[in-house]
Amino acid sequence: MTRLASFARMKELMTGYYLEAKTTREKPVIWLTSGAPVEYVYAAGALPVYPENYAAMCAASHQAPPLLEAAEAQGYSPDICAYARTDFGQDLLRGGPAGGLPPPQALVCATNICRTVVKWFEAVARKNRAPLFVVDMPFLHDGLTREALNYVLGQFRALEGFLAAQTGSAFDRERLLATVSLSREATGLWRKTLDLARHRPSPITALDAFVHIAPIVTLRGTPQCRDYYRELHREVADRVVRGEGAIPRERYRVLWDNLPIWHRMRWFETFFAERGLTLAAATYPNSWAAIDPPPGFQADDPLEALAVSYLNLYIHFGFTQRIDYLERLIEEFALTGFIMHSNRSCKPYSVGMYGLREELSRRTGLPGVVIEADQNDPRQFTEARTVTALEAFLEAMKPIDG
Repeated sequence: MTRLASFARMKELMTGYYLEAKTTREKPVIWLTSGAPVEYVYAAGALPVYPENYAAMCAASHQAPPLLEAAEAQGYSPDICAYARTDFGQDLLRGGPAGGLPPPQALVCATNICRTVVKWFEAVARKNRAPLFVVDMPFLHDGLTREALNYVLGQFRALEGFLAAQTGSAFDRERLLATVSLSREATGLWRKTLDLARHRPSPITALDAFVHIAPIVTLRGTPQCRDYYRELHREVADRVVRGEGAIPRERYRVLWDNLPIWHRMRWFETFFAERGLTLAAATYPNSWAAIDPPPGFQADDPLEALAVSYLNLYIHFGFTQRIDYLERLIEEFALTGFIMHSNRSCKPYSVGMYGLREELSRRTGLPGVVIEADQNDPRQFTEARTVTALEAFLEAMKPIDG
C-alpha cells in the first residue's frame, strides 16, 4: 500500500496538518464529522479537525486498543462506534500517533453518515463548553428531492453565521466560492484516479485508496489537497501506460463494501496479493469522489452542487439505490465478485447487508461474501473465521483467466 511514491508526499502533508492543528494560535480549531461541509470551515479561516480520521490512524498504527479500553472503563459501551470510543480514549490518555487531538473551540456535525456522531459531538461539546452546529441531512429513502436540497442549503446559510461568530469576522462568500472550486478540482482528480482501476491490470487497489483518502477528507478545499491529487493521478496514470498492476498477477477483480478494517490492512494486503485478488472498487472512497447526481440535479450553481454532493452519498441511500449503485460498479469495473464488511461499529453502513448480498448476487450472477469485524476494534476480528469465509468465496469465484 506504500509502493506508490506519492505516499511520502501524503505523509508529509498529513504530518504538517497535525502539527498545525496541535500548535496553531491564529486559527480557531473546529471539530468536524467526515460528512460535514469542510469548505465552509476553510473559507472562514478556521482549521478543521476530524476525530474520525484520527481514530482510523490510531487503529492503523495499532494504537487503538488502550484508548478503547480507557473509554469503556469510563462507562462507554462496547456497542457504540469504535471511532467514538477511540476519540474518548485519546482525550483521556492523550494517546495516538499525534499524542491526542487539540480541544475544539466549536464543532460542526452532519447527519449524512450516521446519527451516532450527534451524541458523540454533544458529549465533546459539553466537556469543552464549545458550541455545536448540527447540519441535518434528510435520509434519501427514495432518492434526492428538491425539498431535501433546499432544506440543506438553508442550513448551509445558517452555518455561515455560526462560523462568523466563532472567528469574529464576517463570512467571506468570495473566499467560499474559491474554496469550493479547489474542492471540486480535488474531488474530480480523486474520482479520475479511482476510475483508473477500470483498467486491467488495475494500477491501484481499494487498499491503496483507503490509505490515500486522508487528504481528501481533511484538506479538501486547499491548494495543497488539489496539488497532491494531481501528483497521485499522474503516478497512477503512468502505471496504466506501462501496463503495471498494483499486484503481481491479477486473477480476480473484487468490490469492497463498507469501511476498511484499519487494524488489519497489511494482513488483507498480503492475503489478497498472494491469491491474485485485486480490490478494484470500493464504496467508501467514493464518498469523496463526487458520485454522479440523479437527473435534474446537475447544478450550475457551485453551492447547490456542493449540497448535492453531501446529500448524494452511498451510505445515505435507501436499499434499492444501494443495490443499483453496487450493480453499476460491478459492471463498470468488470468485477468477478464482491466482499461486504458487516461492520460492528457502523450500523447505517451494515444494515440489511445479508439481504444486499443475496439481491446483488441474484442480479449479477456473481458470488459475494459477508465478513464480520469492526473498523477500529481488533477484538472483533477472528482471523480463522475470516480466512474460511474468504477461501470459500475464492472457490466460488471464476478467475479472469479461467
